[in-house]
Parts: sequence; C-alpha cells; structure tokens
Amino acid sequence: PPLLPKIDAILVLDGDGNRLAGKYYGDFMKAASPSSADNGANGADTSDNATAAQSVEQLRASFERQLQAKIGGIAAKPDAAEVVTVLGKTAVFCGGSAPNQGGGGGGTDVRVVHIGPPGESELVLAHLVEGMYDALSQLMGGATDRNMILDNLELVFLLIDEHCDGGIILETDGHKLSSSVLLRDEQESRMGEMGAEGQGGGAQQGQAPASGGMGMSMGMGMGGMGGDMTIAQALMQARNQIISNLSQS
Repeated sequence: PPLLPKIDAILVLDGDGNRLAGKYYGDFMKAASPSSADNGANGADTSDNATAAQSVEQLRASFERQLQAKIGGIAAKPDAAEVVTVLGKTAVFCGGSAPNQGGGGGGTDVRVVHIGPPGESELVLAHLVEGMYDALSQLMGGATDRNMILDNLELVFLLIDEHCDGGIILETDGHKLSSSVLLRDEQESRMGEMGAEGQGGGAQQGQAPASGGMGMSMGMGMGGMGGDMTIAQALMQARNQIISNLSQS
C-alpha cells in the first residue's frame, strides 16, 4: 500500500527519561557497535553470549539518555507532537511537563515517544503518537503521571500491542485503541477467573452443589465425554462463548 507506517520503537518515559514501558522493533538497538563486534570476535564465544543481553540494554539506555537530553523540559501538547532527531532517527513525542521548580528532577507528566526511520514522514509519526497518547490518557482517566502509569503497566503494554505489532501500526484512533485494550483486559481477567474455578471444581468433583457454576459445568463436560475434552479445550469453549455474548450485547 502507498502508506504503511513503520516505526523502530515505542517508549513511555517519565520526566527524568526513565523508561516505564516500551518496545523496540526489528534490528534497532539490537546490535552492538562495530568496534564492540570486532572486539567480541577476538574473544570467547561464551563471553559474547553472556554479555549480549547486557550490551543491548546498555545500548538502549545510552540512546534513551541522548533522547532525554533533547526532549527534557519540553512539554508537547496531546494534539501537537514535537519532533527531534537522535542518532539519525526521528523521534516524535507527546506529553511531558516543565521541570519542577526549585530542584532537580523532571516534570510529573510522562512522554509517549515514537522512534521512526529517517525517511518516515514527521506528520505521519505525529499522527501515530498523538493517537496513542490520546488512548493512554483515556485509559488513565486523564492522569498521565508516573505513578498512575506504574500502577497500570499491564494496560500500557496491552495498549502498545494493540497500537503496533512488529513495528507495523495497527490502529491510531484513540477511542478505538482504549476500547480494544479494556475489552482484551476484561477477557483475560475472565479467563483467569474461569481457570481458577475450573481447578477448584476438579478438586471437589462429586461434592459440588447443583449451582456449582462454570467450574462444575466443565467438570461434567469432561466426565460426560469420557475425558475427550481437556481443561484447556473446555476453557477455550467457554472463552468463545463469552466473546460471542460480548459481540451480541
């Protein structure tokens, strides 16, 4: 297609530039510098394997420090993303607030940052990050501060997954994104509850009352089929029923 936005990373940073959540895509920040690679070739392979993960994390931390040096103290409006260039990459962000007066430390509002390749349109990247920031604000009830993000990290990572997959943008509308995240979170919660009920029903098989609910229904289903239906299959059947009910409501 003529327009297929692709990004290298999504970061959610606090006012001091610390990464609260985020994902890197493709080969971006996954390979050490050429000098490091040469030195590694002369060393033992076991040493390279032991330090590979650490080297990648150090590489990303260094990039994020350079990013913070450029965006620190800049407050970008939710509908007016700011653009900077870091190591040849285009970084577009929303959020942030002025540094606290009378002392160190950054602002209280987090920043959502999209890192794109040099050839990607800044307007396109701005549209992407504004959509995700809008969804994040809706999910957090308008309070996009550090503590709120840390208390709801699961929703933040779900939002990233709904917004982008492997660097390819899936959805940009803030309302649709927040609705998808809440629906997915509810489905996963229901699956967890059903799994717990199913285990409890299996442990008390033969003692459960007639109103045993989902756990007893799965136990009866497995017993009636002579063990043909596993717990996983029963959970999947229940999940499909729930999704069907939600789509009809």
